[in-house]
Amino acid sequence: MRRFLVLLTAILLAVPAFAEDPKDRLEQAGKVLQDILAMPDNIPQDLLKKAECVVVLPSVKKVAIGFGGSYGRGVMTCRSGAHYTGPWSQPVMMALQGGSWGLQLGGTETDFILLMMNPRSADSLLSNEVKLGADASAAAGPKGRTLEASTDAALRAEVLSYSRARGLFAGVSLNGASLHVDEDANKAIYGQKIDAKTTIQKPGPGPATQASLLVSTLDKVARRNESDKSSLQKAPSRK
Repeated sequence: MRRFLVLLTAILLAVPAFAEDPKDRLEQAGKVLQDILAMPDNIPQDLLKKAECVVVLPSVKKVAIGFGGSYGRGVMTCRSGAHYTGPWSQPVMMALQGGSWGLQLGGTETDFILLMMNPRSADSLLSNEVKLGADASAAAGPKGRTLEASTDAALRAEVLSYSRARGLFAGVSLNGASLHVDEDANKAIYGQKIDAKTTIQKPGPGPATQASLLVSTLDKVARRNESDKSSLQKAPSRK
C-alpha cells in the first residue's frame, strides 16, 4: 500500500512538468513578486537591497498522503557581474523538489520567494543542486518594511525564504528541499542550452520579454546592491 501511495504522489508531482509553458512561468513569477511587495507587511526592502539573487517559485505543489512532499518550478535573477554588483540579470529557470513542512491529506499550492544573501549561496546554486539547510544555511525570512524585527539567526543565514498561501504571507523554513537549475526550461526560453552562471554574470542570449515585470519590480525597490563590502568578495566554495 505504501509503495502505491509513493508512486501516486510522484505522478502527481510530475504532472506540472508536462503541462507548464516556461514563458507563463516568467510572467507569473513577476506577478507574484509584485503582489507580495505590494502587501503592507512584506519582505524588508533592506534585505532585498542586500540580496545577491532572488528566486520566485509560483504555485509550488505540496502533495501528501500520510507524508509530505513538494514540487515546484520558478525563476531566478541575480545581480550581474563576477561579484554580483551589477544590474539585475537575465532570468535563469529553477526547480524545487523534496522537503516537508507538516503532514496533510490532499494538495495545496504555495508561492515562495527565496533570497540568496551572499555570493557563496549564489555560486553554489548556479553550479550544483543545493539542499537547503545542508549545502546552504536557510532560515525563515523576517517580515516588515525594515529590519527591526529581524533575528540574528535570519541575518546569519545564506538563504531567507518566504511563502504565500491563501493570501497569508509569512517567513517559512524550506530546510530539506533541493533547488537546482531547470535546464530544459532554460533551453525552451533561450532556444539553446545555456550555462546558468555565464548567463547571470556575462552578456549572453537576450532574456524573454516575459521576464520584464520581474526585473523591473526589483529595480524599483532594490536597484543597487547594498551588501557589506566583505560579502561581495568571492567566498570559498564548500568542500
